[in-house]
Amino acid sequence: MDILVIIFILFGLLFFIGGAVGIIRMPDFYSRLHPAGKLDTLGIMAVVIGLAIYNLHHFDTLSVLLSIKMILIVFFVFLSSPTATHSIVDAGMRAGLRHWTQKQRKE
Repeated sequence: MDILVIIFILFGLLFFIGGAVGIIRMPDFYSRLHPAGKLDTLGIMAVVIGLAIYNLHHFDTLSVLLSIKMILIVFFVFLSSPTATHSIVDAGMRAGLRHWTQKQRKE
């Protein structure tokens, strides 16, 4: 069971690192929101599921309830993250931020 927990946490960290690299490497505001929204959601899912499984080592009522709460956190992040990303994009559009084009490329 410990190996499964380590795998979930390492996958989560891999997604977090990928999201950070994507935020740094993308050219504009809208492109940066994609890795920020997608990879961070997947990263938190993997890490929290790994922690919920680890919490079940001592199988009793309190640890099961805590693991269920952790899974509910993942569920609510899945609901709120796309909504928040959409709201941020909408705010950028209303503020007049333009999409990146090849002509704007910095050399």
